[in-house]
Amino acid sequence: MQTSILNQLAAAATAGAPPAWVQYLPFVAMALIFWFLILRPQMKQQKEQKAKLAALKKGDEVLTGGGLIGKVVRVDDTYADVEIAQGVKVKTLKTTIVDVIPPAGAKPAND
Repeated sequence: MQTSILNQLAAAATAGAPPAWVQYLPFVAMALIFWFLILRPQMKQQKEQKAKLAALKKGDEVLTGGGLIGKVVRVDDTYADVEIAQGVKVKTLKTTIVDVIPPAGAKPAND
């Protein structure tokens, strides 16, 4: 008697089982959420930073990763000479430049 009940339960379990690919749907959904909420915005931000550094030119006011604010005196492929005070120039890697500060006469962001 017990074997017939077990056989019936096993047959019912295998007949109503969803396809194997359905088990992977939550992992695919998590990967898509991770991509759109974390990776994609980060890649966009890196692309913008790279464009800022590529457009760096003499006379731009910059903020370095160390917190120094200065004016770019000379730029080459890897380095930028930044004047942080009158007559004081430092050579920095372009990758350590965090931001290019807009000129004082520029329109504020909230107007």
